[in-house]
Amino acid sequence: MVRKPVVSTISKGGYLQGSVHRRLPSVGSKEPPGQDKVALKKKITLLRGISIIIGTIIGAGIFISPKGVLQNTGSVGMSLTIWTACGILSLFGALCYAELGTSIKKSGGHYTYILEVFGPLPAFVRVWVELLIIRPAATAVISLAFGRYILEPFFIQCEIPELAIKLITAVGITVVMVLNSMSVSWSARIQIFLTFCKLTAILIIIVPGVMQLIKGQTQHFKDAFSGRDASLMGLPLAFYYGMYAYAGWFYLNFVTEEVDNPEKTIPLAICISMAIVTVGYVLTNVAYFTTISAEELLLSNAVAVTFSERLLGNFSLAVPIFVALSCFGSMNGGVFAVSRLFYVASREGHLPEILSMIHVRKHTPLPAVIVLHPLTMIMLFSGDLYSLLNFLSFARWLFIGLAVAGLIYLRYKYPDMHRPFKVPLFIPALFSFTCLFMVALSLYSDPFSTGIGFVITLTGVPAYYLFIIWDNKPKWFKRMSDRVTRTLQIILEVVPEEDCHKL
Repeated sequence: MVRKPVVSTISKGGYLQGSVHRRLPSVGSKEPPGQDKVALKKKITLLRGISIIIGTIIGAGIFISPKGVLQNTGSVGMSLTIWTACGILSLFGALCYAELGTSIKKSGGHYTYILEVFGPLPAFVRVWVELLIIRPAATAVISLAFGRYILEPFFIQCEIPELAIKLITAVGITVVMVLNSMSVSWSARIQIFLTFCKLTAILIIIVPGVMQLIKGQTQHFKDAFSGRDASLMGLPLAFYYGMYAYAGWFYLNFVTEEVDNPEKTIPLAICISMAIVTVGYVLTNVAYFTTISAEELLLSNAVAVTFSERLLGNFSLAVPIFVALSCFGSMNGGVFAVSRLFYVASREGHLPEILSMIHVRKHTPLPAVIVLHPLTMIMLFSGDLYSLLNFLSFARWLFIGLAVAGLIYLRYKYPDMHRPFKVPLFIPALFSFTCLFMVALSLYSDPFSTGIGFVITLTGVPAYYLFIIWDNKPKWFKRMSDRVTRTLQIILEVVPEEDCHKL
């Protein structure tokens, strides 16, 4: 059953900051579930904020996307330029979200900002497409990389069967779902360990690459911009692959209510994290080209493994394991954050009520986690890696561009609103224009993939009027919805959180 939405509004220039009906238990919180406080406990310090952003960004992208970027740019020099430009553009977007996050002190990220700025219909469409496309596709893309890299040491002399990759990927997805369903604390502890593995994997590639440069291995950088000219149609897809690798800078905004001193912590965490990631990514790509030519990189399905085999000898077997753990960490972090997004959307009445319930003993948002499992499996077995990435990028960057465009609207609509952190106006203007321009151009350059994403996005409009606005639903439908909700409550052992407080 879907509850009537609670419409958030902006009154007299002030946001509804941090007002929530229920809350999830904070990561690492010792607070007993019986507390009546409505605010999320502020446990995320500057260091933890930096860890969240870096740990979520560094996943499969830097180990997969170099092929996609190079293929659509045509030269080593242009691909490095795109990687740098994507880092700067991601920093601009992150700074815009820093302003939004310090002004609208509510968890939920994109969904919350669109709800506050544009109202319930666009917000519903956003969470609708997140549930149907973005999160299942994102999880499937990262998981496929996990499956490929975890099997790489066992298929050194031959090609890895696609079925084997998808089967081990399905196992990995299931493990992540179970982990996030069983314990918030264990999920957080494992994420810390996996973040260490991510940084180790990056350093294993960068350090030998820098040593190669010192030795004078620069032959692949000669005439760096020569080769096939980048086409107007190819550049948007190159940006998609690059921006996908940087995706994750917005996840701190999913937990804004838990950030300690958000007015300072969010902007600092974003600036420090994006500087580290951008430098690390560019150096990683430079390291690749010290050992692998552009032609060889395009032929490789696992760029990091090809690099390590050429340069690290027997130690190269450790690289795919570290990369797989890095991908697993992004899977874990993404599922953890987005399950809270679904929880918030259900709390606002935009998703079925069952998704805002928590387990009576584990205190995890069990329904909001496992709802992704069947959708992710469908994505996994119905498309290849790069098609999934194209589905994902269209919908994701469309709504991120709209959210940042909303920042510009708020500047003029509510000029006196309290803004602890404020970016120059050209930054949101440039970022939103770039996002929306790439989305529009991609409809022409890759009409099939982006067309599918566009059509599924539009299905959110009739769904909104059918499930949210239409009050006079048949009695049999209401009885069936209530029966399904009660049955799922019994099977999953979940209750609304205020009921859980009474147990």
